[in-house]
Amino acid sequence: MSVVLQDIQTIGDLFKKGILRTAENPIYPARATVLERVSLYQGDITKLQTDAIVNAANRFLIVDRAIHAAAGRQLAAECAKLGGCKTGDAKITAGYNLPAKHVIHTVGPMYDKDDVEACAKELASCYRVSLQLAQKNSCETIAFPSISTGIYGYPIRDATRIALNEVRQFVDADSEAQIKRIIFVVFMDTDRSAYEDLIPSS
Repeated sequence: MSVVLQDIQTIGDLFKKGILRTAENPIYPARATVLERVSLYQGDITKLQTDAIVNAANRFLIVDRAIHAAAGRQLAAECAKLGGCKTGDAKITAGYNLPAKHVIHTVGPMYDKDDVEACAKELASCYRVSLQLAQKNSCETIAFPSISTGIYGYPIRDATRIALNEVRQFVDADSEAQIKRIIFVVFMDTDRSAYEDLIPSS
């Protein structure tokens, strides 16, 4: 059963319920547009009925197993025709059997503690380019996993700070509010805790 947008709380809702608490020295000032347009959801990204979900892919655009299983073989077939993708870049396909209309495939960096700055720039680019691609394809809703934090080894809190910063900058610049909801999707409790800890400061 798919999860509709109305069933996903905004971060504004989480503040009202006391799940999130206001930070003393936030990086950015509080804005109603951010509170209403950004969400944190714990669950299965393949169940979300959005215009786009993001697939954290490798450069050959191999589809995440769960996304592949939910979307069907046509998704992998379309990805095979795209000629791969560079780290920090993104490409878009149809969603096929998914509740989502599109899948945006982005290639996150393999974390390298000896080259943290380069990794951070590539990860930031994943979020930025994915949002731009969603915008170009008239997507009003998009859901992100925690890119590069799995087998790619990116520390969850560092990755979360980058994700929150890129989304905040995008929302602040998107004056026409073409993208109406950006959803951070987490699966594990530890990932959810990282977002809950860091969102109030962002």
